[in-house]
Amino acid sequence: MRRAGLILAGLVPLIGGVLVAVSLPPFGLWPLAIVGVALLAGAVRKRCFAGRALAGLLAGIGQLVVGLAWADKFTFVGYLALVLVQSAMFALACALAPNGRARVPALAGLLTLAEWARDSWPFGGVPPGGIALGQVGGPLLGTARIGGSVLVAGLTYLAGVGLGELVLGLWQPRGGTERPGRGVVAGCLSLLVAVVFAVWGAFGPNGGPPSKTVRIAIVQGGGRRGLSDLEVPSSVVYAAALRATMAVRPPVDLVLWPEDTVALGQPLEGSPEGLELSRLARTLHTTLVAGVTETVGISRFRNEVVAYSPSGVLVAVFEKVHRVPFGEYVPWRAFFSHLANLGAVPRDAIAGHESGMIATPAGSLAVLVSYEVFFPDRGLSGVRAGGQLIVVPTNTSSYSSDQAPAQEVAASRLQAVEEGRDLVQAAPTGYSAVIDNRGRVLAQTPLSISAVLRATVPLRIGKTLYNLVGDAPSLLLALFSALVGFALAGLERRRRAGGRIPTG
Repeated sequence: MRRAGLILAGLVPLIGGVLVAVSLPPFGLWPLAIVGVALLAGAVRKRCFAGRALAGLLAGIGQLVVGLAWADKFTFVGYLALVLVQSAMFALACALAPNGRARVPALAGLLTLAEWARDSWPFGGVPPGGIALGQVGGPLLGTARIGGSVLVAGLTYLAGVGLGELVLGLWQPRGGTERPGRGVVAGCLSLLVAVVFAVWGAFGPNGGPPSKTVRIAIVQGGGRRGLSDLEVPSSVVYAAALRATMAVRPPVDLVLWPEDTVALGQPLEGSPEGLELSRLARTLHTTLVAGVTETVGISRFRNEVVAYSPSGVLVAVFEKVHRVPFGEYVPWRAFFSHLANLGAVPRDAIAGHESGMIATPAGSLAVLVSYEVFFPDRGLSGVRAGGQLIVVPTNTSSYSSDQAPAQEVAASRLQAVEEGRDLVQAAPTGYSAVIDNRGRVLAQTPLSISAVLRATVPLRIGKTLYNLVGDAPSLLLALFSALVGFALAGLERRRRAGGRIPTG
């Protein structure tokens, strides 16, 4: 019986983590995240420090082994190391959470801080696989315009911990020492807070009415997925984009090409490709935005987004700021070269430093290049600088499954809601998409095919609350929740020592 109990104690948080993973795209069963967190909350109840840490570790492993499965494309050893490092953050959060009634605010706050930590570290953070991505189909999505993805994650954790507390409060084994009413009250209050924020988010400022509209064409060249850029000649990708663009007919104000569509061993200006982009912009009398990579020496390259005006003039260049670790650059390359073959990443991308806003004849655009869409601060930077429409040139062609592109669309939906801006995304093999400022996907291409998405989208100049205040209030709220839990735990310990309340 003891062995069976230990197995069950390990399976419950592990299953909870898997349920969180299944809430994420491409599965998208958002309520399962709340159920998964409830299982974790029950698993840490009345456990010692080490037991709580183990429960948190197993929950993290269950979530991230599935949620970050795309990462084994880079290196399987690195994928396992990433899962373990980030799961350790959840282990620490659960270990620090107190027992007793104080566990509700403390555990919710600590798990939120752990989620934020994995978004920030190591190597600038790896946000894919995060719990907020699973809520884009649920009622908490609107809260992103209040407090960003941090608030979405925090409310999901609060609802999950509250649900677990409510169930445990209603069901008490005979001889239990904890008063059932406390769990019911704590659980109901937690769920009520989540509901109140969800209602607030649904009616909060969302970027305001359109200031004008633009006619756009999103170009998807198509092609086979699951191949790296070393396996597909850059000329093939470029030719596919050119062919697809031939289907575009004026009038069109903005044509968007994906990331990495033009790969050069020389500067863009004066190159045959640069002349062709200029000709296309003039022929279509449109603003043409395209992703360009340029080799710089033998060890570096630039990942840029360029814009040509309807007269064919290069009017803007933005260099990607947030690079993909072990995808676009290798941190500590000399060290990691002894542990893995780095031949797939022979050059390091040069990091840009600009806001991401580019001024074009079609309007002021907030540019998020691929991986940057997972980082709220990049959208915040571009929109605060004046971006009226978010554009996301991306490239997830090297992933054979739909997990990475599906999570990227979810991240785009969060960005659109956070900033109160419509968003257009272009990928060479999908998903390309049009998303409105409420996070609704208005149009989306299938994977692999050649396609052109046509749409008329609004430009907006209004602000959301998140655009004004950023992540700080949500992080402070999570920290305050954890501190309240610690304070209540200390008070409870003192009262127990005085013999005035039963243990729980």
